[in-house]
Amino acid sequence: MTSARGERFLDLVAVMDQLRSPGGCPWDARQTHESLVEYLVEETYELVEAIDTSDNAGVREELGDLLLQVVFHSRIAQENLDDPWDVDAVCEGIINKLISRHPHVFAGADEATADAVEANWHVLKATEKGRTSVTEGIPMQLPALVLAGKVISRSAVLAEQLPPLENEQVTALVGDLSDEQQLGDHLIALVSLARARGWDAEGALRGAVRRRVSAIQELERSGRDATNE
Repeated sequence: MTSARGERFLDLVAVMDQLRSPGGCPWDARQTHESLVEYLVEETYELVEAIDTSDNAGVREELGDLLLQVVFHSRIAQENLDDPWDVDAVCEGIINKLISRHPHVFAGADEATADAVEANWHVLKATEKGRTSVTEGIPMQLPALVLAGKVISRSAVLAEQLPPLENEQVTALVGDLSDEQQLGDHLIALVSLARARGWDAEGALRGAVRRRVSAIQELERSGRDATNE
């Protein structure tokens, strides 16, 4: 008989409960949120690698490993005497979030393009969390290239009011690029140049992103001050 969709998830929760209970696995029983961080990061990157290499079976396996981390952390939180919560609370939270941030699906709002949906998602998210900047909530610990992409994407609506990211030299340098492979070759060449000069390419980009974030937040503050006058 075929299992109902989601039934095996409950089996996974039950297995984790047994591993963390008396008579279970001593290694699993001693883990904490903090001790599992390295595994969470590792499994995430392994999933990304499987996706990048179009390894379909690998994607399935790594998703399982990542799901294990979700269930593991939820089981640990369930044992917290001061503020317990479990995997059901995790599921309830994300269900409510998905429904509230998709009014065009669940609340009869006008249909929208994918770009409009994404923009509205960020607006709703900022409102829910009481955020005053489009940059709030972006983990600054992200790898510098990913971080730069996130900041640029989130601040797209302010782009015309911010110092331009492109200049004539950069445009001329990459003007003849025809695909992402050539872009990658240019990027690794820049990393090589930085290394030869004793510069930290990751740190340099991270510093540039932080300066961009400061400029965005200053612009937002100026806009709020002008509105309040």
